[in-house]
Parts: sequence; C-alpha cells; structure tokens
Amino acid sequence: MHKVAIVILNWNGSAMMRKYLPSVIENSYGDVIVADNASTDDSIEMLKTDFPSVRTIILDDNYGFAGGYNKALAQLPEYEYYVLLNSDVRITQKDWDKVLTDYMDAHPECAACQPKLLDLKVLESYEGGNHSDSNNTPATAEGEKMEYFEYAGASGGFLDQYGYPFCRGRILGTVEEDKGQYDDVCSVLWATGAALLVRASDWRESGGLDERFFAHMEEIDLCWRLRTMGKDIVCIPQSTAYHLGGATLNQGNPRKTFLNFRNNLLMLYKNLPQEELHNVMFVRAILDYVAALQFLAKFDLGNFKAVFKARRSFYKMKSTYKPIRKALLQKRKTGHVPERYDISIIWQYYAKGAKTFDKLNLTK
Repeated sequence: MHKVAIVILNWNGSAMMRKYLPSVIENSYGDVIVADNASTDDSIEMLKTDFPSVRTIILDDNYGFAGGYNKALAQLPEYEYYVLLNSDVRITQKDWDKVLTDYMDAHPECAACQPKLLDLKVLESYEGGNHSDSNNTPATAEGEKMEYFEYAGASGGFLDQYGYPFCRGRILGTVEEDKGQYDDVCSVLWATGAALLVRASDWRESGGLDERFFAHMEEIDLCWRLRTMGKDIVCIPQSTAYHLGGATLNQGNPRKTFLNFRNNLLMLYKNLPQEELHNVMFVRAILDYVAALQFLAKFDLGNFKAVFKARRSFYKMKSTYKPIRKALLQKRKTGHVPERYDISIIWQYYAKGAKTFDKLNLTK
C-alpha cells in the first residue's frame, strides 16, 4: 500500500503546470501524478520532456473535474490517500501533505481535509515588488508582506440554510487578510476541491464525485455526503497552499454561473433532510430570481439567462435524482450536520453587515 497520490487533473494547462508543478514536486511527500482530460495543447509532450519522472494518466475525453477525477483515481487503488490538487496551486511548505496525512492517521473518523488556502496572486504581486493586496491596497507603509485567504476555500468551508457556501476567511465576495485568526484545526462541512485530501476507502464508499455536475460544487456535495455518513471533515491550517483561482472559468462567466446555480440545486435536492426540502427549495427559488434580476439591472444578459437556464436544467434532471436521494436518505447516519448553519448568509452579509466570519451570528 502506497501512502498518498497527489493527482493534478489537467486540461490544456501546459503553461500552468510548467510554472507551478516544480513547487509541488519539490515540496510534496507523496507521489505526484498528472491525469490529463484529453488536452489539445502540448501538455503531454511538455510533461515527457520537462517532468519525465511524473506519472501520467491519459484519459480519452474531457470528463470535467468530477468525471476526470473519478476515472483517474479508479486507476490508483494502491494508495491510502488521494490529494485532488488544482494545476494553479503553488506549494512553498516542505511536506505540506504529510502534515495532513499525519492528522488523518491519528483521526480515523476523519474522511477528508484541506490545508489553509492562500491567495497566490497576492504572493506573486508581493514577490514582483508590488506590495499590495488583491484590492490594490498597500501592504503596509514599510512594505511588510501580507497574506490573504483565497476565495475557493480559505480556512475551511460551511453552508448556510439555503445552500450558499462560505468560509472562515471568505464571506461571499469579501476575502480577509490572514492574521492567524483561523489557525485552529476546525471541523467544516466542506474542504476545497483546489487542495482536497481524502481517505481512499471513504472516497470509494461514498462513490466519489457526482459526474453529472461536470464542474463546480462537486466537492461540497461529496463532503456533505461524507458528513451524513458520520465522517468528519476538517481544515488543518498548519499546512498551507497558494491558489491562483479562476484558471478555468473566471468569476462572472455565464458558464460558471450556470454550473454553480444548477449544481447547487442538485446538491440541495440530494442531501437535504426531508423535513427541510420544500421550504428550502421554495426560498432558493426566490433568491435565484432576485439574483437574476440583479444581473439584469447590470445589463448582464449572459448571466441573467444562465440563472434561468440552470433552473430549467435542474428540473429536467430532478426525476433522475429521486432514486439517488432515496438511497442517500437510507444510507445516512445523521440528518443534522452542525457545519450547515441555520442562517441566511445573504441576509447576514447585506442586511446585518457581517462581512467577516467572526462577525456572523451563527446558530447550528
């Protein structure tokens, strides 16, 4: 049995891997493997030339994030742990992955974890001599280095009552400076798919990622399922990784909006306790239409249409998810997941002005 496979799923990311893969190889304890989603650029040739020691898994089509990882990890049964790592992640901490596996070894009840995720753009801006944060705010008068959490996972993820994700260090669009305020190991509802370590046996028992999601929300769905199976998910900030973010689809891209809205609805339908299903889906419909109107008010017709397209797609797919929902309800060991809070993050953020995690009025 091998310990840990660090699997980078690639699609036309030759330049990204050439830039960041060396940091992963140099600082990782586990075996680094690239799974290629039928790239049409020079990714495979570049790997053979520049990184001949890196094992590659070549898939015959672009199966998306979910399908690509499912098919790649199925070819790695000899490993105890898998790390799903984005190609736009830079590692600066030696044996960052061993910090994670050491914790998992000592906590068999834990199925998955993540490191603290920091903003790579801020780090590279500082290294380039531009001492500012992601909002172009000067670091300090003396140019002292600052660190910011990264949107995709920060220091561990949670859900509100209506399925909106938020993190320690990131509430909606507000990202906090990392001052060590979230450096305790913490149980979370979801760990970021940008740098997700999962126990191989739990991965197989859960069925892996939902391939029909294609991309976005699939790691939250997976972690929610693991939590209802009685497993723990944690963030371990003693391990850190830097994530660029937006390497595939930028924020505001209508395709990303479509996938996020549709997949979030599918995730809710799959995982909500029966007694909450009707009310939560009713409120979500209202909130989705409000979001669509906000796009329209900005003359953003692409994203306006994407919200309606997402809801239509959800209703078309809903009937095929009924047996999946039934099976999950029968399989679950707990319906109540304490990291899904009984709040509306939208209300807290806009009406109450709670822009940081420590300002939220959290009730479980």
